[in-house]
Amino acid sequence: MIKRTSIICFLIMLCFSVSAQDDSLMLNSIKSPKKYKIGGINFEGAENSDKNVIKLLSGLKEGDEITIPGDKITDGIKALWKQGLFESIEIYKEKVIGNDIFLVIKVVERPRLSKFKFDGVRKTDADEIRGQIRLLKERVITDYLLGSVKNTVKDHYKNKGFFFNKVEIIQEKDITTKTPHVILTIKVSKGEKVRIEKVNIIGNTVLSAGKCRRKLKESKAYHWYNPFNSGKYLEENLAGDLPNIITKYNSKGYRDARIVKDTVYFVKPDRVNIDVTIDEGHKYYFGKFKWYGNTKYRSSQLDTIVNIKAGTVYNQEKLDQKLYMNPNGFDISSLYMDDGYLFFNLIPQESNVHGDTIDYDVLIYEGKQAIINKVTVVGNDKTNDHVIYREIRTRPGQLFRRSDIIRTQRELAQLTFFNPEKMNVVPTPNPADGTVDIEYTVEEKPSDQIELSGGYGGRNNSFSGGGTGVGGVGIIGTLGVTFNNFSMRNFFKKSAWQPLPSGDGQRLSVRAQTNGRYYTSFNFSFTEPWLGGKKPNSLTFSTFHSKFSNGEPMLINKEEGIRNPKNSSMKIYGGSVNFGRRLIWPDNYFSMFNSVNYNYYDLYQYSSFVFRTGYAHDVNTNITIQRNSVDQPIYPKTGSNFTFFGQLTPPYSLFNGKNYADLTVNEKFKFIEYQKYKFTAEWFTQLTNKKAAEGKEARNLVLRTKIGYGFLAHYNKSVGFSPFERFYMGGSGLSGFQNFVAREIIALRGYPDGSLSPTTGDPIVARYTMELRYPITLNPQATIYVLGFAEAGNSYASFKTFDPFQVKRSAGVGLRVFLPMFGLLGIDYGWGFDNIGQQGAGNGKGQFHFTIGGMLGEL
Repeated sequence: MIKRTSIICFLIMLCFSVSAQDDSLMLNSIKSPKKYKIGGINFEGAENSDKNVIKLLSGLKEGDEITIPGDKITDGIKALWKQGLFESIEIYKEKVIGNDIFLVIKVVERPRLSKFKFDGVRKTDADEIRGQIRLLKERVITDYLLGSVKNTVKDHYKNKGFFFNKVEIIQEKDITTKTPHVILTIKVSKGEKVRIEKVNIIGNTVLSAGKCRRKLKESKAYHWYNPFNSGKYLEENLAGDLPNIITKYNSKGYRDARIVKDTVYFVKPDRVNIDVTIDEGHKYYFGKFKWYGNTKYRSSQLDTIVNIKAGTVYNQEKLDQKLYMNPNGFDISSLYMDDGYLFFNLIPQESNVHGDTIDYDVLIYEGKQAIINKVTVVGNDKTNDHVIYREIRTRPGQLFRRSDIIRTQRELAQLTFFNPEKMNVVPTPNPADGTVDIEYTVEEKPSDQIELSGGYGGRNNSFSGGGTGVGGVGIIGTLGVTFNNFSMRNFFKKSAWQPLPSGDGQRLSVRAQTNGRYYTSFNFSFTEPWLGGKKPNSLTFSTFHSKFSNGEPMLINKEEGIRNPKNSSMKIYGGSVNFGRRLIWPDNYFSMFNSVNYNYYDLYQYSSFVFRTGYAHDVNTNITIQRNSVDQPIYPKTGSNFTFFGQLTPPYSLFNGKNYADLTVNEKFKFIEYQKYKFTAEWFTQLTNKKAAEGKEARNLVLRTKIGYGFLAHYNKSVGFSPFERFYMGGSGLSGFQNFVAREIIALRGYPDGSLSPTTGDPIVARYTMELRYPITLNPQATIYVLGFAEAGNSYASFKTFDPFQVKRSAGVGLRVFLPMFGLLGIDYGWGFDNIGQQGAGNGKGQFHFTIGGMLGEL
């Protein structure tokens, strides 16, 4: 009985199983092909994915006729699989009603990214890697993605010299989410950085091993004492450096020099040696040059420009410069392109090699002169178009000239609104009609500045009699704003305040300094660089007020206005109007500025000047003639800047009929008279010529040299030198400090502020400066460079004692940081070599100097 019952139950279960299998019959189980019409499509497992997108990607839709078995189902699975969104995909039959088949697309979704983190990675590296891997929340986690992330992280550390770094990506299920999500941990073990122990040069006889090694710019041996050379070994760096050795050999006449082999081998677990084997070949010389195709210029003229005589040592770099790219612009290509021949081309060919001499045939295609058609600017999302177009030297209808493009780039860089490293020019020639379109690409950078700082200037002893008179006033707080790309015409337009009206290139500056009771100063200025909008004539209005006191209240009885006898102070009120214009003679790098200035001085028991109590008027006019060819203002690399400055007051003593020998000091200087002259010459020389690699900056060593002289003269010996406008040398001073003490502070690092001049200043000054600068970064968001300096200078009591070579010397190192919002910030450490009689000054004693903005004084 029991056995029979078991058999019956088994048969019943088997029937149900067959029935269920039939209801969900797999599509590939149908043996004979049959056509169906898709009646509907349902989904299973698609929690995060859009079902309509899945249907669209599968190529299946309701109403389609399909053959089962057939390719359409297989193609649909393949199409979904290519998306990389699913771990498994299955399409099966749900039911069949008549000729209609209902399908189910069943997917198992890959997990998505919930978040990721790092293990064994410093914050700075983590920030860099985040930008490289670009992992976003909810991104689907695929094997390809994980592999790409791993390789990117490994390459990041490999490029830093960590050749044997290990990267592991750990997936952890995120239990806080309903759908499949994972948390990724990127675990890094950097290992040791692989550095270069030694570079061996083999086979060299003409060039020393040291000269060859110096050409390996990015593959130098590691030395702990050189902070600018990491010594890391990278295969791509070595591959890029080796041609530099061959270029050097070519410049010495060894045209056939070649690298036979380079061998890299480990000498320690984290050190490698590099052996470079060179075949120098034979030395060659230039022979004769023959020109073909030139009609614009005679062959003799082209010979003069190339200036390579027969018998000159072969130098491929020199030949290329003379034909194509002389930095000074004196080459064949510049000659033609500065006369409109944009379609010009030349091909130098070695026509004959006899012995060690090479003759050249130079084939020239002159083409026709190109006329500029359209000039456009892209990338200026803040600066208005007219501000840029008025600086552009290439105008529609003019002949194309390469020098005009180079000059335009300089003028746009001088505006300080754009990143000079990202500036680009794209000429699009049209040979059919002989025209060219020119597109200038710029990248805006922040140019406005906010100054919020504190500085310490020491204590001033000038009120107690004697003191330095230059003085600091303890801790000084500064608050200022400078808008370098302001727009006054949009000042009353509400829509233009985003956050300020800008884009017209005007300059608005407001600044305040205070030390509480001891010192207060307010400054305001506004500059319109193109007055009227048609010519580059600038107009500047400025005004200031400064007060310097010993901290005692001015009045002891405010109601009766009784002056406090303990109070000691000096007040200055001033204003000026300045008009500037660009000149076209002697050349168009010249400019001239004229200004009219008025300063009013009110002194009460002030001990630093020739009179203690009284007032004085300073009405003067000045002229500045300047020739400035510097390529850019923030980190100049080339060019020069020559400036002559003259400032004159009316010669009151020559026409007022007064006998100044009989006048009191107060009467003598009631109306100040003087002559003041300054001359400076400054040069920037690029000592290296590194080219910018893709995505990298070209960091070059720059030499800055400068000389400067200043003279304060008088009209009448009976009046003598003015007590105002004298020179005070030493230290670095504080920005804006010169106004409130009516004197000019000339920096000389390595010595205390004002220590090289007497309390009352000197009428003559000389200063010489030499700086070596090297950029750490030229990013417009933060331009940083280091420098080493040597400088000398002195101030002199009269022309009789003036000796430009009797100077105080110093040297030191420094750092400059240019932040768009704060301007130029600097710190220097200088050693004064000469004793000046003050404790801790000179004799090799070091001095720290902090600067905000440029050095004070124009020398």
